[in-house]
Amino acid sequence: MCHDIKPKIIMSIARKILENTFVQVIGKVVTAGLSIIVLKIISGYLGTAGYGDYTTVYQFLAFFGIAADFGIYTITVKEMSKDESRIPMILGNILGLRTGLAILAMVAAVVVAFLIPSYADTVIPMGVLVATMATIFTLLNGTVSSVLQVHLKMQYATIGLVIGKIVSVIYMAVVAYVLFTGDLVNGFYHLMWAGVLGNLVMFGITLYYVLRYTKITYRFDFSFWKKMFITSLPYGVALMLNTMYFRLDVILMTVMLPHTTLMADGTSQCSATMCGDTEVGLYGVAMRFLEMLVIIPIYFMNSVLPVMTRFIEEQSQRIKELMQYSFDFLVATGIPILVGGFVLAVPIIMFISDSEFVSGNEYVYGSDVAVRILMFAMLFSFINSLFGFTLVVLNKQMKLMIINAGCVLFNMIANLIAIPYWGFRGASITSVFSELFILILISWTAKKALGFKLSSKTLLKIILSATVMGIFVSLGFYWMQDIWFIWQLALLVPLGGIVYVIMILRTKAVTPDMWKLLKKS
Repeated sequence: MCHDIKPKIIMSIARKILENTFVQVIGKVVTAGLSIIVLKIISGYLGTAGYGDYTTVYQFLAFFGIAADFGIYTITVKEMSKDESRIPMILGNILGLRTGLAILAMVAAVVVAFLIPSYADTVIPMGVLVATMATIFTLLNGTVSSVLQVHLKMQYATIGLVIGKIVSVIYMAVVAYVLFTGDLVNGFYHLMWAGVLGNLVMFGITLYYVLRYTKITYRFDFSFWKKMFITSLPYGVALMLNTMYFRLDVILMTVMLPHTTLMADGTSQCSATMCGDTEVGLYGVAMRFLEMLVIIPIYFMNSVLPVMTRFIEEQSQRIKELMQYSFDFLVATGIPILVGGFVLAVPIIMFISDSEFVSGNEYVYGSDVAVRILMFAMLFSFINSLFGFTLVVLNKQMKLMIINAGCVLFNMIANLIAIPYWGFRGASITSVFSELFILILISWTAKKALGFKLSSKTLLKIILSATVMGIFVSLGFYWMQDIWFIWQLALLVPLGGIVYVIMILRTKAVTPDMWKLLKKS
């Protein structure tokens, strides 16, 4: 009888995890679609140099935003999962702590932005000043949504995310096509305000749903703050280091390479072979596409986190089965995306931005080159999320911090060497090796700490299935080279998906138990 109960428990928990992840992914698909609209509006309106400045603002703020986050979200979910009766106390204190950290971090960001010499006489400092408010609302939204994550009710946070994004899109469209068609400087600042308004709406809606599950009151238990801060310190530093190596290349390109002067009439001036804002603009479009993808494993692992925490607290052997299922899901999702993105890089860039960003038009090397390179970084990032979350649950944040510190050092040295010669291409290659660097160290550390061993049987089947898919998509793309890029994507993406699904079923990469679980979900 016991043998029948345990599989049912596992299937029930796994189904909840998949459902929670599925809702968030669907929401992300919708917001990704809206993000594509935003990207097309901004890139078409500002051009490569202007979009480079827009990207720089948010990448710059990310350094300070992660200091305000400091890994507290993940630690909060972990603590709430242990004892749900303590949720009001935990949430109230975390809200107070993160609000204080957010204000301090954003003030520091504005001061630093105005002090950097290379940002003088550009739109970046004022852009940072406006965008700090959007970052604060994002941090507050993440804090209160931890309650929904614990209850596996993230569909409500997804509603807020989607509506907030719609508000931003409408504002941006009005700015670009109605109010400031001939005034790019003021238009640039209003694009920043659009982000602020959208994030405010998102936070308001999330807060409304969270109040259904718990009361929210700011609390200032400094002993609890100290405990949480110390607990999250290693992971927070690790996240800061992770952000540094993930975004350092953009900052280095803007500092190391000359800046294009953005004129009010839409023209730009730069005498150098490679200009920092232009390189960032070309790189930023590819990175934006990558950011739409790497959120998938984060959503998935956030859903896995409460269950993983309970299994480890109970010292249950089911943790090994959970690790294997999680690994299989992440590679089964990441590998076909890598193959499809590599083959269809050009139509993807045409779809999400503008022909100006494609190789061979205005620039020898366009954003499609960065996409092909960064697809490998994306896959490594998918797998890294599993081992990173595992180390957090095991309270091995210090080791995670050390690994990321080594990666930051490697990333900085590599970028300092590569960027002056190859610009965004050098930054893209450095990102791939940085993710691989982390994968090697973090997987070894997690396996040593937990004592599990992952089977590669399913991985080999997934690689075979994705390879066959890639052959079909490549042949289709070769035959459709002269066809409108919309038709290329509309026909080849579903074709690739169908071939891949057929192959993973034929190779039995999806086991009967997993298939039953997916059908129930």
